[in-house]
Amino acid sequence: MITVNFVQENKKIEARPGISIAALARRAGVFMETPCGGGGTCGKCKVKVVSRVGQPKTAPVYERGKSTLRGGAWSLDSFSAAVQGGVVLACQTRVYGDIDVYTSVDTEANKTMQILNEGTELGLTLKNAYSKIYRQESDVTEVQADGKAVCEERGDTADQNYGVTIDIGTTTLVAALLDMTTGREITTASALNPQCAYAQDVVSRINYAANNDGGLELLYTAVRDEFNRLIGELCRETGISRQHIYEVSYAGNTTMLHLATNTDPYSLGRYPYTPAITGGNTIPAAEAGLDISPAGRVYLPPVISAYVGPDITAGVLSSGLYQAKKKILFLDIGTNGEMVLAADGKMTACSTAAGPAFEGMNITFGMRAGNGAIEYFSLNDDKVELRTIGGKAPKGICGSGLFDIAGELVKAGIIEKSGRLQKKEKCTSALAERLTKYEGKSAFMVAEGVYLTQADIRQIQLAKSAIRAGIEAMLGLNELRTDDLDEVYIAGSFGYHLRPQSLVNIGIIPPELQEKIKFVGNTSKTGGNAFLINTDTRNLMKERVQQIQSLELSDYPGFEALFVEKMSF
Repeated sequence: MITVNFVQENKKIEARPGISIAALARRAGVFMETPCGGGGTCGKCKVKVVSRVGQPKTAPVYERGKSTLRGGAWSLDSFSAAVQGGVVLACQTRVYGDIDVYTSVDTEANKTMQILNEGTELGLTLKNAYSKIYRQESDVTEVQADGKAVCEERGDTADQNYGVTIDIGTTTLVAALLDMTTGREITTASALNPQCAYAQDVVSRINYAANNDGGLELLYTAVRDEFNRLIGELCRETGISRQHIYEVSYAGNTTMLHLATNTDPYSLGRYPYTPAITGGNTIPAAEAGLDISPAGRVYLPPVISAYVGPDITAGVLSSGLYQAKKKILFLDIGTNGEMVLAADGKMTACSTAAGPAFEGMNITFGMRAGNGAIEYFSLNDDKVELRTIGGKAPKGICGSGLFDIAGELVKAGIIEKSGRLQKKEKCTSALAERLTKYEGKSAFMVAEGVYLTQADIRQIQLAKSAIRAGIEAMLGLNELRTDDLDEVYIAGSFGYHLRPQSLVNIGIIPPELQEKIKFVGNTSKTGGNAFLINTDTRNLMKERVQQIQSLELSDYPGFEALFVEKMSF
């Protein structure tokens, strides 16, 4: 057996020789992102390997497979795979002896991540599913669900009735604790979705669950355990007992809903893309693996389609889109670009595979929204102005910063309409000195040691083209033009941090709509709250969802041509 010590995390694990460092990290509970699915192409799982004193010098302690090291302070021009150690990709490196591993992950990053907890609140009458009646003669409190007794509690606990909404994002999780006697949100907690360590987007997670032995169980237990940890955090902060939480509302995309309930998502990845879960129902909390009241349950909101999930159902509810009299585009920008068009009392929904570019995960210097991430970038008279999260020295680019950088460079002509970086010798602005090479490829120096490469720009093009083409397809299906829209709602944690000008500059939103943009926040969470507070909303949205037309973009005539057309900036 070999022993691998993850130094920063203070975790050791034993295993048989020949296993990858990434696999060992997962076993040890060390968070390590592999957005490329362990293909050795994204460069996000760099680690420093140091062999232990006393290892035999004649045998390699670790073996490095083919890998590509990209970006950041951890990259080296060359390195050895001998016993002295070096920087390698964890997914591509197999271990044959005792080693110490230093991860390239900032151990404080998760603590400083910007995750949006707020959204548009609804004024709803309180009508929750669980009620409590104290029986003084027997000194017990009867707990009722939908008017039927489900359990008894010793003493008077009638005023202790709580619910939790969990917004299950592909990248982030947000849990909100509600007092069900008043409908008031008490507090929230947030975290990274631990499934990111195994696969970055929904398609990758579907494939991971289908193609790896125990893959579904691994993804399910990872997120289930994090749900329970977040609930524990909420309880510790407030002094509330888990046993007095009776209902949890899940809101997330369709794939996340499957994985959170340990349901095989295989059908979501195969035509005709039929969900195994349709939502609009409850399941016992124990079946979902949640540590709350034994009489508790989980509400699963109605599913719109395989790739437009309950998070959008919740958004349609909390934004009031379902009863809108205007022509409104609702857009949730993230790993997936999910959107709904409301026009003349009719709703159309679709989803585009934007990929992880806007989350920074296949961008050379992309990173989460933590300390040191460039979140704001502006050009004024060819002078760069930027801001980082936490005011720290720049070390990478998060999603909002990526939008700003690309948008400003397009506006300045540094990025041409085709997506190519302008040649340095043809650039007449003071920014020419920032046009350089990174690892032999064309790049723009955003800050000292941080670059936007030509390959990054192509990733941005693909993502923004997918979303814009989806918008145009929905408009075309409804025989509308962009200037027919009265409002554009931008939803979600990521979208909330974007600037309208940047959305226009890179071409996701056409210029004529810039003044019509409204940021509506985390509507997935606030819609989830509404499902808890007032059970009438459940039947209402179950009915409305059945009326939404789901557009499968692969079936839309000319979508490929539309996608190519929208690649230009």
